[in-house]
Amino acid sequence: MPSIDDLAPGTWNIDGSHSTVGFTARHLMITKVRGRFGAVEGAIAIGENRLLSSVQATVQMASIDTGDAGRDEHVRSADFFDVENFPTMTFASTGVRGDGAEYYLTGDLTIKGITKSIEFDVEFDGVSGDPWGGTRVGFTAEAEINRKDWGIDFNMALDTGGVMVSDKIKVQLDIEAVKA
Repeated sequence: MPSIDDLAPGTWNIDGSHSTVGFTARHLMITKVRGRFGAVEGAIAIGENRLLSSVQATVQMASIDTGDAGRDEHVRSADFFDVENFPTMTFASTGVRGDGAEYYLTGDLTIKGITKSIEFDVEFDGVSGDPWGGTRVGFTAEAEINRKDWGIDFNMALDTGGVMVSDKIKVQLDIEAVKA
């Protein structure tokens, strides 16, 4: 089992090619639609004291991919992300807390110019050398947000009493970073 104690302090740059910023939303209240953002960059600063670590990340909103080009265009529109006016989503951590082997990352998530605090449940996946002489680290993290908190409130009522898109969105991160 990987131990976060094996992780060297310092700056670790997020490898956007090997990282995923994903989400899951309910559609018609009967199924789940998953998507991801293909362009993420940022850095993780690991402190000697792991609880003094921090994360900064930026996601290009136009890089959304839900597996359907028409839906992607709609989600990029003013009905949802308004990518023309708000091309990025950012995250800046404000704290880390630990409970045994469990870690939680709190930070400010900014979408559409609105900043709200969220908390991720974080799992350390391990650290490894790579074939190019570098050292890499992996983390997974999950959080649940209410999209309306960021002004993303487009919806349609259904005859059955539900709505087209859930308010609650699950955010899933698979992050690989390279030691600077």
